[in-house]
Amino acid sequence: MASHSSSNPALKSGPISAIILAAGKGTRMKSDLPKVVFPIGGRPMVCAVVDACREAGVGRIVVVVGYKHEAVRDAIKDYDVEYATQTEQLGTGHAVASAAANFEAASPDDTSFVLCGDGPLIRAATLRTMLDRHSEAHAAATLATAVIDDPTGYGRIWRTPSGQFLAIVEHKNCTPQQLAIREVNPSYYCFNTKALFAALKRVTRNPVTNEYYITDVPQLLLAAGQRVEVIEAVPPQDIYSINTPDDLAQVDQIFRSRNLALGYSSGAFA
Repeated sequence: MASHSSSNPALKSGPISAIILAAGKGTRMKSDLPKVVFPIGGRPMVCAVVDACREAGVGRIVVVVGYKHEAVRDAIKDYDVEYATQTEQLGTGHAVASAAANFEAASPDDTSFVLCGDGPLIRAATLRTMLDRHSEAHAAATLATAVIDDPTGYGRIWRTPSGQFLAIVEHKNCTPQQLAIREVNPSYYCFNTKALFAALKRVTRNPVTNEYYITDVPQLLLAAGQRVEVIEAVPPQDIYSINTPDDLAQVDQIFRSRNLALGYSSGAFA
């Protein structure tokens, strides 16, 4: 496990921030509450994401809120975080761009994670691994991926035959060959902050959904000659999606079992 002390080269590259996306509705949860406030381990699931960020050495956290933002703010009222507001549901790229004003003063060596507030199985150790690679490679973007048995529904990591990253291809846009790819995108991103927001200005609306996607940013950075690192660093059991009450129960069981094994009664784990 990588250290996150002052000797960690990843933390010498500049301030580390996190942008946590928490503006969605979660329409399949059979409730009008925002998905990120549903409990995992007895607390709103977004708390586990904030905890992992803090444990990984993240100094500044900006939570992007939107739908019923009061409920999200109340769920994390005990944390020292900032907020940005996504006024319309126009995709993940639009959500991150909603935080641009929070980062107007970013310096050229600042680093920002982009993470989903409904991913409570995230590990601080995974974030530290990403930071180390990102710093060592002087990358504009670093993606952590997972290899899973059933990649249905996930964006695929498309690489050259020699293993170089090409793009994240959404499931519905995959060719038959790409559908066979088992390396997927669990939405763990680490960016040079200024490069991120510059690239977001070049993201165009998806012609199918009319939304803007953060998944376009790594390919845009690559096309601009910037370095994109991709590491298989997310354990397969960490990327379970929470879309239904049944999913919530399954992830809650995994979360509690893991924390029990690590000696935690609740809260973050590494």
